[in-house]
Amino acid sequence: MTGARVETDERVARSVVRDVELPDGAGTLALLTIALDPPTKPTTLGRQGLLELREVLRALHARARSGEIVAVAVTGAEKWFVAGADLKLMAGITDPADARAIAELGHQTLGMLAEMPVSTFAYLNGVALGGGLELALHCAYRTAAADVRAIGAPEVFLGLVPGWGGCYLLPHLVGVEGALELIVEQPLANNRMTDAARARELGVVDVVLEADDFLDASLRWTAQVLTRRATVARPAVDTSDEARWEGAVDSARRRLARWGAVPAPQRALDLVAAARTSDREAAFAAEDEALTELLMSDELRAGLYAFDITTRAARTPAGVPEAEPLPVRSVGVVGAGLMAGQLAVLLNRRLGVPVRMREVDDERVAAGADGIRRQVEGMVARGRIEPDEAARILGSISVSTDLGTLSEADLVIEAVTEVMGVKQRVFADLEQVVGARTVLATNTSALSVTQMSAGVEHPGRVVGLHFFNPVAQMPLVEVVRTDAADDAALATGFALAAALGKTAVGVADRPGFVVNRVLLRMLAEVAATVERGTPVQVADEALRPLGLPMGPFALLQLVGLPVALHVLATLHDDGGDRFPLSPGLERLAADGRGLVNDDGDVDPAIQAAFGGPGGSSALDAEGVRHAVLTGLTEEIGLMLAEGVVPSADQVDLCMILGANWPLHLGGITPYLDRIGRSTEVLGRRFHAPGVASVPLSD
Repeated sequence: MTGARVETDERVARSVVRDVELPDGAGTLALLTIALDPPTKPTTLGRQGLLELREVLRALHARARSGEIVAVAVTGAEKWFVAGADLKLMAGITDPADARAIAELGHQTLGMLAEMPVSTFAYLNGVALGGGLELALHCAYRTAAADVRAIGAPEVFLGLVPGWGGCYLLPHLVGVEGALELIVEQPLANNRMTDAARARELGVVDVVLEADDFLDASLRWTAQVLTRRATVARPAVDTSDEARWEGAVDSARRRLARWGAVPAPQRALDLVAAARTSDREAAFAAEDEALTELLMSDELRAGLYAFDITTRAARTPAGVPEAEPLPVRSVGVVGAGLMAGQLAVLLNRRLGVPVRMREVDDERVAAGADGIRRQVEGMVARGRIEPDEAARILGSISVSTDLGTLSEADLVIEAVTEVMGVKQRVFADLEQVVGARTVLATNTSALSVTQMSAGVEHPGRVVGLHFFNPVAQMPLVEVVRTDAADDAALATGFALAAALGKTAVGVADRPGFVVNRVLLRMLAEVAATVERGTPVQVADEALRPLGLPMGPFALLQLVGLPVALHVLATLHDDGGDRFPLSPGLERLAADGRGLVNDDGDVDPAIQAAFGGPGGSSALDAEGVRHAVLTGLTEEIGLMLAEGVVPSADQVDLCMILGANWPLHLGGITPYLDRIGRSTEVLGRRFHAPGVASVPLSD
């Protein structure tokens, strides 16, 4: 048995090799397990880890050449294979020579698996991301446990590329389309991952095995492969089909163009395109070059800053009161529309408690129950839940017109129409039926929680819990505190968010809170330029260099124009001319027409609602962008002065998780610092210089 230490995020792991006699007389396999000791956190590879792993692999090379072993397999422990490169190492690199050294070291070390004189296997027992996936790709064969949910190449999400072989090995293994799905499309779709089943469909892994017996099953399968009793079928990859290869890359470039300033995905596309004709050595050299440049880029520093604040907040959200949260054994929901139905299903699935819903008439009760049924049936059809779980959910959620069914609830969330008077009546009625310690929550997106609770006998029990649509997918919950809020009620709101798998951010009760206030300031500024004569197409395309996931008019359509106008009116009442109303958008809402075409670009025909373009006040794209960024800088400065959140990183956190603000910008406030807009508008920066390159938290 041999061992070496592998350093991971300043924690020490062990890379232990033990000999295993394969079944059926297939020979001796060297099983290399890389894991922390004890394996309590994800294993990542830094500089020292790669150096020491290289020494272990050199020893295995010698044993393989001598005939002591017939194969080498690599696996992890617990629920991790290898979760990628050490991000703290990446954040600390300030010298291009060091950047190139880590790029080349990754290729040299992992490449030793591909050069092993005997067959190599990767047993993906858990999370296999970034450099971890690339480690597996350097092996000849791969198995995966059926319960693995995170296999992927998330590098471009942070501002890097798969630079230890991924941009060459993936397209040659699974074809150009599958490689682009993993390298570009999934990371830019809010860092989506691949599960074991999809990885098998793509050809990333050769076989998926049951998790309960995974290691032994992998060893049995390995023996079958070595004795040629198992055949490994893989999709044929035709690198001679230039039209197909270049067509896939060009299609990805066109989609990527909608994101604007995203250098890492563009470099990844360049590498995948070149992989068709490059040999392995040239391709790896090109990866070294790209990784060296990107490791020194502002985008990486920004991406790591953003990644750090989001992961840190998920573990320990700021602003949680010291009070104990109240127990939640039953939940009530007032309303049964789309948002309420999504909330009910999520609450039942995550908490395992009954959910009682209330609507005002039988027609809405029937519609609400039907919507929940269709939602749950859709989850079954997509394979997200089993039929037995669907039956349990549907049996645990009820909808009626009887407010009294909510009397035993420990928490009631109102999700009715965004009209202050209606919400006030809901809370007044609820106080007549619920217990004295029942927490009353509102899912309002912009209205004053303080005003909403003004007529409540015990206003301390009222909190805001602003979820985002779609509820199951969006990770943010804004926990809104009023001056009267009890610590226990607030603590219950934070605990509920955590139990639902969400990241909570505590915000003060100001109109629009954080996300909607920033977004509506942006959309109001865009609409105002159109009202003054800027063509709608110019205004729509002006923000593309920011790399936002969609244009302003596509966002308005996604949110729903009536909803957006309602929030805008609320903010206009409070902020006046900072949130100018838009007669053109109001006309479009009255007509009920769409704003964008099938490609997500603004429909030129909506120009008529704003009048003819042109005139002395019309702006070009740069002028629109300047107006928007100036407005956002002003608004965020005011939010911080008002204490909506205590610090700029909390604004960034909200915008990343609640509005998909691109990670490569590092959040909105470091971006405004980098371009000098914060100093220009506020006379100061939001952050100290270099904030995006500070060491990551543990």
